Amino acid sequence: MFRPMRRFKQALSAEECLEVLKEEKRGTLALAGDEGYPYALPINYFYEEASGRIYFHGAGEGHKIDAIRRCDKVSFNVHDAGVKLEGDWAYTVRSVTVFGRLHILEDRDRAMALLRQIGLKYYPSVEEVDQVMERAASRVTMLELVPEHITGKRSMKSKKKEGFLRFSW
Repeated sequence: MFRPMRRFKQALSAEECLEVLKEEKRGTLALAGDEGYPYALPINYFYEEASGRIYFHGAGEGHKIDAIRRCDKVSFNVHDAGVKLEGDWAYTVRSVTVFGRLHILEDRDRAMALLRQIGLKYYPSVEEVDQVMERAASRVTMLELVPEHITGKRSMKSKKKEGFLRFSW
């Protein structure tokens, strides 16, 4: 059902994929938008290691919610900042793409516990998380991405060849 990676030698291991998902702060969520146009948005997230699921928060209405109700199939991409290897001019970047189903999390207690985890990931203190949750948690909708396929790739530049710079993206 999911395509094998064409440049399989650049594939990340399952462990490396999970490392990127755990460590990075933002990704791009892609949904089937209005009129068949793709709708992709940068978004904060929380990867819950115990369940292997990814959580997002946001408003309970809008383009994203309408798209999810129309089609729950999504992809989510995360990449790291990359590293510049010694003697190289380009960055080597690790990226992970998650394909899966996204739905609204109906269990309010679980949703608030996960919202707290997202807050702890992004805010510098527990006190700030508590303050923001007190002000805004009642208006937050939590979304749960259940992965069906996860793939990762290390993108790096190729060596100069025949006068052209060649990339492997």
